[in-house]
Amino acid sequence: MKKFEEKTTKTTPVYDGRIVKLQIDDVTLPNGQVAKREIIKHPGAVAVIAVTAEGKLVLVEQYRKALERSIIEIPAGKLEPGEEPVVTARRELEEETGYGAHSLTFLQAFATSPGFADEVIHLFVAKGLYKIENKADLDEDEFVELLEVSLEEAQTMVADQRIYDAKTAFAVLWLAANLENNLLA
Repeated sequence: MKKFEEKTTKTTPVYDGRIVKLQIDDVTLPNGQVAKREIIKHPGAVAVIAVTAEGKLVLVEQYRKALERSIIEIPAGKLEPGEEPVVTARRELEEETGYGAHSLTFLQAFATSPGFADEVIHLFVAKGLYKIENKADLDEDEFVELLEVSLEEAQTMVADQRIYDAKTAFAVLWLAANLENNLLA
């Protein structure tokens, strides 16, 4: 038994959407008590830390309906069924920014909201960026603006909450810690 494991005794599907599914699980707690857990099932996603040859962090600004505002983020996107994360990372970087990368290095994976969702983001570092002549089109419901900013500008965007999501804030922290060690070369 895993430490503090909750044993699922029943799963009730509630919603099956295009991106997420919602289910309610009846669970038995480690002390024998019973509880309900509302769980969002998500296919997972990728995110890419991309820095130009000029040392600019590549970001996109887009409206996020759940927050009712625009935020600035690193390029990211949802995994397609059966798709390897590195393939998704390459596609999302190209679609959202018009950049390709000579290499994509896996950095780490992390849970975004483990209290109620199983989404895991696979984070990559893109090296050797180059502009793509005929970039892939964005999804038909996707509207983004490309930004290229210095590390200092990105840190200011975190401080004033234009960068508001965890994956991008993490990317800025990682970049600050690793830029001087030349890990992006």
